[in-house]
Amino acid sequence: MQVLYLGPLEQKAIQIQAWWRGTLVRRTLLHAALRACVIQHWWKVTMTKLLEDKRRAALEFYAQQERAVVKLQSLVRMWRIRLRYCHLLHAVRIIQVYWRWHNSHSRGFFQGTYDLTATHLGLELDISLGSQMCRIADCIPFPIKN
Repeated sequence: MQVLYLGPLEQKAIQIQAWWRGTLVRRTLLHAALRACVIQHWWKVTMTKLLEDKRRAALEFYAQQERAVVKLQSLVRMWRIRLRYCHLLHAVRIIQVYWRWHNSHSRGFFQGTYDLTATHLGLELDISLGSQMCRIADCIPFPIKN
């Protein structure tokens, strides 16, 4: 290896060249670091958006399932209440039928005959109210127009 002697101007030129190369290298590294920061920031924002979209989708899916469950529970409760109402309505109708039958037999009844001719209506009615009996016989003439 051979050592060369350099003068002061050449040494200063070498220092300026070294400084310039160092500046270029530092500038290149700074630009690379800034680009890396920009890419990292973009990636973090993109990942945050994706995570937020996943959370929103999960929340919407959960809300949809909750609405479906509430709707189903409501329909089942409505069906059970309607079924109970129909049973009660059937029981009420049975009680009404027996009550009406009882009232008609314990209160009394109408029985009678009628005779219809061209000039009059003859009625004979027997009305029974419990232990009392009433008999009505009447002849109603029709008005005849000349």
